[in-house]
Amino acid sequence: MMKPIALLTPTYRRDLDRCALLCESVDRHLSAASTHYLLVPDADLALFAPFTSKRRVVLAASHFLPDWLRPLPSFIRRNRRQFWWSWRAKPVNGWHIQQILKIAAAIALPEQRYCILDSDIVFFRDFDLSRFAHPRPIPLLARTNEVSATTPCHARWIQTSHQLLGLPAAELPAEDFIGHVILWDQDTVRALAARIETTTGRGWIEALCRTREFSEYMLYGIFAQTTAGLSTRHIRVGGTPCASYWDAPTLGRDDLTDLLRRADKNAVAFSIASFSGTAVDAIRTALVGHERRLARSASASPPAELATPC
Repeated sequence: MMKPIALLTPTYRRDLDRCALLCESVDRHLSAASTHYLLVPDADLALFAPFTSKRRVVLAASHFLPDWLRPLPSFIRRNRRQFWWSWRAKPVNGWHIQQILKIAAAIALPEQRYCILDSDIVFFRDFDLSRFAHPRPIPLLARTNEVSATTPCHARWIQTSHQLLGLPAAELPAEDFIGHVILWDQDTVRALAARIETTTGRGWIEALCRTREFSEYMLYGIFAQTTAGLSTRHIRVGGTPCASYWDAPTLGRDDLTDLLRRADKNAVAFSIASFSGTAVDAIRTALVGHERRLARSASASPPAELATPC
């Protein structure tokens, strides 16, 4: 029996407007999803409560984090980042916590499959998740030879993943497993956490907090690719159905309109890095304009049975 896929979005107050846009686009374009879980810091629960609906649940981070990992008071921040502290490791910031929450939620929540959506993703085409439902295989993003000495952060995350998983040191260039609209299998995530604990002799959350330089997507991708028995659950792919903008310059409405027009035919979503400073209102305006153009184009086309054959 096919089981619906849940959506996971770790987010926080600074991404409130972006998360609102994501939720609007999910409600318009995604089908065959069971529940959209928003995972937020406890202090932000009231801000995100209005997002709760029949298909969307807002959950506090503390629901998934151990008691020994606590948020520091909001006035103790650096570069406006919140930190979590413990006696077991150096403080970790909100970016680390969001990665940990993805893993912890995929382990603890009831669904068998999860589609992970960061707050800066916006859907502009319909996306049917039913073809990835359990027990069908799901895509495993693996970009060949993308990680090298010229991508030092990714290279460190590759090496850290190998250490946490008890694998030999990685050779560069290596594959990159980081992207948007990523699907995870629950049994694989649970086995991943168990492997980290076996390798390190510590709970997996403590091991990640002690490591600090890690990537949840690198960990999942390397584990899924190197562990016997997981190949039938995944199909390697070279990309995701999401157009990404990782550059710093702010995009205006015309830039956004051009991005949507040039999007690959297989793309159903786009992501604009929040550090670009691109205004959410500009993204929403461009999105509305794009969908209106698509509607006009569809209405102007003759019905399929009346179309002139080639």
